[in-house]
Amino acid sequence: MRAAICPTYGPPEVVRVEDVETPVVGAGQARVRVGAAAVNFPDVLLIAGTYQIKVPPPFVPGSEFAGTVEEIADGVTGVAVGDQVMGSGLVGAFAEQAVVSAASLVPVPAGVDLRTAAAFGVAHRTAYHVLRSVARVQPGEELVVLGAGGGVGLAAVQLGAVLGASVTAVASSTAKLEAAEANGAHHLIDHRTSDLRGALRERLPGGTDVVVDPVGGGLAEPALRSLRWGGRFVTVGYAAGEIPRIPLNLVLLKGIAVLGFEFLSFATHLPDEHRRNEADLLALLAERRIAPHVGATFALDDAAAALRYVADGKAIGKVVIDVAL
Repeated sequence: MRAAICPTYGPPEVVRVEDVETPVVGAGQARVRVGAAAVNFPDVLLIAGTYQIKVPPPFVPGSEFAGTVEEIADGVTGVAVGDQVMGSGLVGAFAEQAVVSAASLVPVPAGVDLRTAAAFGVAHRTAYHVLRSVARVQPGEELVVLGAGGGVGLAAVQLGAVLGASVTAVASSTAKLEAAEANGAHHLIDHRTSDLRGALRERLPGGTDVVVDPVGGGLAEPALRSLRWGGRFVTVGYAAGEIPRIPLNLVLLKGIAVLGFEFLSFATHLPDEHRRNEADLLALLAERRIAPHVGATFALDDAAAALRYVADGKAIGKVVIDVAL
């Protein structure tokens, strides 16, 4: 089979597509013919060797995919050969076939195409867990989403609107803000052409209830300053490449909560909420109330270019690798 390989740590350009052995199914596993896979910013960090978890090279990058089950191990229940499924993991998605735990696979709702299914998992699950269980967003609250044109950010805009919040999208280009508006944002701020602190004060004179930050860097502090007393600030990631340093006196004076979200820890420590949220999300997808915005599609042979596109901050919503191309 053909697969994208990271032979050594480095920039996206180290990734190359090669013919490799088809992975063997072990106990409790299933082999999936991958139809589409999505590119996420942590994939770039894993290839660079700078993610909080390291995978020794060589490895097949890619953390989420959708496809058709081709083989299951003896005794596996819950999935069958021929089922269309979506799955996620740390690595392994940028390939014609992937072997994963059968228990980790989720059926693709009827009528949902594989590109949509592949792009749905990581970003929408992250955003929904953050909004529902960490920030506990309520209808009518003011929600500010930083990096609103990216995968998690655009999902947070869409889901925040579904949950009844008034959403202010902060992004770095007109195209990203237009996508945010199409997905339910009420206010739009281009942080590259305006002072974020002043723009938030102008748009939201009464203050903000919740800030979701998948970006970090210099945007975090002005967004935190926009919170009204008792607001919640949720840090999700650091796509800007800089972990912000928050003046704790702001936390004290505003009585705000600074919260964090990391997927594995959340699923481990709050398993009941995790299961509830996953069921809610699948229902929203099946009912066509939500769908990921796929802003760009690449062929498997262009996996390095897809990773560079994400690394350079060009992605609007999700970037998908169509393995069939």
